[in-house]
Amino acid sequence: MSEGLRAQKKHETRKTISDVATRLFIRDGFEDVTIAEIAAEARVAKMTVTNHFPRKEDLVFDIRADFTAWPSSLIHDSVFHDTRELYFEALDAQHALVGFSGKGFARMIEQSPVLTNALHELHREREANLSSLLTGRHPGEGLRPVLAAAHLTTLLRVLFDDVFARTIADQPKEAIVDAVWPVAEQAFDQLEPAFGGY
Repeated sequence: MSEGLRAQKKHETRKTISDVATRLFIRDGFEDVTIAEIAAEARVAKMTVTNHFPRKEDLVFDIRADFTAWPSSLIHDSVFHDTRELYFEALDAQHALVGFSGKGFARMIEQSPVLTNALHELHREREANLSSLLTGRHPGEGLRPVLAAAHLTTLLRVLFDDVFARTIADQPKEAIVDAVWPVAEQAFDQLEPAFGGY
């Protein structure tokens, strides 16, 4: 088997396992579903599940790498202005990176302390990545780059939580975009005088 086919098969297996796990978690609750049940339903060995997803919560947050790297991995010029632009692009696209999901998925996370903590961890990793980028670009400025990263990622987290809450309340995605957009604009406007130079 070629490297390309092997990588494709690995990706397909990973996606199948994640999809099966998410369906079972939503149906039966995160805490009540075992790795063995996921493996059986996905028709793979239990070890295959744990090789792809070392922690059970990783099955839910299979976009972990994208989530924690966003937006720092996509920033080219101004961290503040690029983050703002990327946020509104993701909001308009109703992307998972800014909180969009299905109601069942959002409720599952809300009802599980393990998943809630894992989501907080993702937000902290995102902040650490942005902080690293800013301190690298602005050496010798003390805590200011760290504070800028903290403020920007706190803004992203609060807006994410609002999208999540509205999803749980069963608001249509288009209505969520319409409600969050002006609040997000105002929030970015408030931060710009302090951190727009980053």
